[in-house]
Amino acid sequence: MSVCKEDDPRIDGIQSRIRVVPNFPKPGIMFQDITTLLLDPKAFKDTIDLFVERYKSKNITVVAGIEARGFIFGPPIALAIGAKFVPLRKPKKLPGKVFREEYDLEYGSDCLEMHVGAVESGERALVVDDLIATGGTLCAAMNLLERAGAEVVECACVIEIPDLKGRDRLKGKPLFVLVESQ
Repeated sequence: MSVCKEDDPRIDGIQSRIRVVPNFPKPGIMFQDITTLLLDPKAFKDTIDLFVERYKSKNITVVAGIEARGFIFGPPIALAIGAKFVPLRKPKKLPGKVFREEYDLEYGSDCLEMHVGAVESGERALVVDDLIATGGTLCAAMNLLERAGAEVVECACVIEIPDLKGRDRLKGKPLFVLVESQ
């Protein structure tokens, strides 16, 4: 499944709480701002509930959240489904040994790191972020988890920008999103 059931009344409430900010952080970018979603407790709870309903019976053992907004959605999902939460961080934010993966964004490049030993071989992982644009960040996250021996079951995002075709870069991995960008 790619987009949550549009007939679910919670989707409209979630979509209406996402603010679009033109030309941020660079000219030509239509930034999808989820901070306005977080200001509405019902819409925020509905967002988490929709993910939990999808993943509670999929035997997920790891929820990997991408810095920074994946840290907002990932932990409550992990707690609700009985999985551990693994933060995927920007460079030099984690002490000790790390796996490192560089990737391209729609407006630059970046890097993700994960602690060595945070994920064990054979674990079933869900990657969580707020948005998929070009897919570079999700691909980097999947690469980190797979290098550690995890099976990435699915990627989950609140928002998808379909025009940027990020889904096509996910090597056939399922992607579940709640709303498409406006």
